[in-house]
Amino acid sequence: MHPPFDARIDACRRRLEDAGADLLVCFPSPNLAYLTGFAESPSERHLLLFVPRAGSPALVAPTMYEERLEALGVPGLRLWDDEDDPLAPVERALGDYALEADGDAPTVLLDDRMWTTFNRDLRALLPEAEFGLASTVLEPLRIRKDEVERDALRRAGEIADRVSLEIRSRGEDLVGTTEAELAAEIDSLLAAEGGGEPAFETIVAAGPNGARPHHHGGDREIRRGDPIVLDFGAFVDAGLEAGAARYPGDQTRTIVVGEPPAEYERIHEVVAEAQQAAVEAVEPGVEASEIDRVARAVIEEAGYGDAFVHRTGHGVGLEVHEPPYVVDGNDRELEPGMAFSVEPGIYLEGQFGVRIEDLVVVTEDGCERLNDSPRDWAIGDRVRQ
Repeated sequence: MHPPFDARIDACRRRLEDAGADLLVCFPSPNLAYLTGFAESPSERHLLLFVPRAGSPALVAPTMYEERLEALGVPGLRLWDDEDDPLAPVERALGDYALEADGDAPTVLLDDRMWTTFNRDLRALLPEAEFGLASTVLEPLRIRKDEVERDALRRAGEIADRVSLEIRSRGEDLVGTTEAELAAEIDSLLAAEGGGEPAFETIVAAGPNGARPHHHGGDREIRRGDPIVLDFGAFVDAGLEAGAARYPGDQTRTIVVGEPPAEYERIHEVVAEAQQAAVEAVEPGVEASEIDRVARAVIEEAGYGDAFVHRTGHGVGLEVHEPPYVVDGNDRELEPGMAFSVEPGIYLEGQFGVRIEDLVVVTEDGCERLNDSPRDWAIGDRVRQ
């Protein structure tokens, strides 16, 4: 296999040993992409990666993928055609591992996203096995981003920054634009700046719609004085020798065209203070819940605690939302390489909302902030090309 996937397979096998598990089975998912560089959508066809604690990995896949998989150097290919019984190569692969040779029930960890169809097939073929979740061994690996992953996240952050500056610079031209039109324009700008597809549905929430944290933009026109919550990002490809892996940008800014409503400036100031305090609290050894507590304490002290209605952040990587979750009750200690959002917000029903979000990566003595566009609410003249 090509780097870094051979090292990831080896690390997975060591984790299997530590967990006392015998076999891990992945299906088309971020886990499969993480271990092999093979990114594919799930389908009704059997496509399963087997990573044993002892023995060589194997990948059962339809013949149509042969060229791609051989280019990746994925070991132990067991191909089948549409007229074949797909369970035959699965059964042969399992037989090679002699999972029940010592008389004990084997422990098999299945991809957390595996469809029930394939889950049932494996359980039927291994009736004596005990089953668990692949995240038991893969989450501790995926949660710490390597340099290739961190570089992709940086590039995604830079793209979001440039688009943020461009939208902000349009100033008065934003008035009369609908939320849906501006969201489509942001998506186009992300692509023009080098991004792939949007990492999630771009959020443009103007005026009272900003009080809904995950508002879906519609035909409401932006008006003078509207606070506008802008939450967007695009996937970028990781710089891999072979294989596919995409990492997202995710940035939120709240701007206003013209004079803001009463109380807005104070609320924006509180959110900015909460976000800065939370970012400054990030360092190895601090519990994820503490970052949430720091942000929430600032907002509660200002009297808006009930208006902060979501967690402070979520991990980012091959998925836009993944561990670590920056939320009350998560006692997981931060480690170098962890990447997550810091995005406190205040939402006043029927009036407006304010959210400020950046992505950060934990370093040896603090964190690296991956977004650097202005966080205030002011706008400016259009950027001249």
